[in-house]
Amino acid sequence: MEDKELNVVDHLDELRKRLIVTVAAFLILFVVGFIYVEDIYKWFVRDLDVKLIVLGPSDIIWIYFMIATVIAVAGTIPVLATEIWLFVKPALKPIEKKVTLSYIPALFILFLVGLAFGYFVIFPTIMNFVIELGGDMVATNFTAEKYFRFIFNMTIPFGVLFELPVVLMFLTSLGIINPYQLQKIRKYAYFILIIIGVVVSPPDIMSDTLVAVPLLFLYEISVNLSKIVYKRKLKKGKQWEEEFYTEDQEEDLEKSE
Repeated sequence: MEDKELNVVDHLDELRKRLIVTVAAFLILFVVGFIYVEDIYKWFVRDLDVKLIVLGPSDIIWIYFMIATVIAVAGTIPVLATEIWLFVKPALKPIEKKVTLSYIPALFILFLVGLAFGYFVIFPTIMNFVIELGGDMVATNFTAEKYFRFIFNMTIPFGVLFELPVVLMFLTSLGIINPYQLQKIRKYAYFILIIIGVVVSPPDIMSDTLVAVPLLFLYEISVNLSKIVYKRKLKKGKQWEEEFYTEDQEEDLEKSE
């Protein structure tokens, strides 16, 4: 009983160390992002025909904190993934260690791809649609807070959700889930993804569709990739069992001789 309690304490202590490293990385990257906020801001507004306005000092503070936070989150993802891998590493088989380690750079790359997809594909499409919808009825002026909130709503969800394939592949590698379970909950997953698409997009059918459809497509990609990982896992497990069985047979023969 005491051994089990000590083991739990050791795991909690290890988890605390991993969390400290992750939080420290986030804070360092947040400071770096805060230092370069002005340059990042100018890059985002480079193609705007109008100058953004602010309605109060709090808007300026909000912009600084949000831009720095996004930079910190993006940079912390590989750190967090590495710390999670190091935490579960002792419980993994040698093959699982190699496979799961390869998912760490994939998480970071897919997050950036998701941000790029949201910013270069979804954001301009919806932005142009909304501006053309107003036409000559209203003067086009944007506050900096509203403009950047709109950008973040169109990009951050895609950055997070683009990591879905790697996360599901990782969980499949660990044996926590399998593709057949993902197929069973498909309708529930679709419902949740559609809700996410509706929440993050402006309140019109076109915007909802443009956001929701890629998310559903992403889920199907995740299921198919999970199938590939699952089949490879079964194949390697079978090979390992055959090798283990052969070694046992050889040992039995040696003993009988």
